[in-house]
Amino acid sequence: MGWLWAIIVGFVLGLIAKALIPGKQHSPLWLTTICGILGALVGNAVARAAGVETTRGIDWSRHVFQLVAAIIIVFVGDILYRETLGKRRARA
Repeated sequence: MGWLWAIIVGFVLGLIAKALIPGKQHSPLWLTTICGILGALVGNAVARAAGVETTRGIDWSRHVFQLVAAIIIVFVGDILYRETLGKRRARA
């Protein structure tokens, strides 16, 4: 069941990150979801390193770390996707 929550959280984080990044992103939904999952994992690691272990109620600080990481990873993933897509179309 943990993998299902990872996909759902990654999907939501990826969509929020994509909405916050200015301009049009060209990456497909599956890549956005994977980048969102990676953002959640990296955000958790950074939050743990910053000393955010557990809080009572909703852990807003951890979510902020996850969202910032997802924004960065979605942005970089979109750039890499456009670069590889452009090279593939140039060869054809």
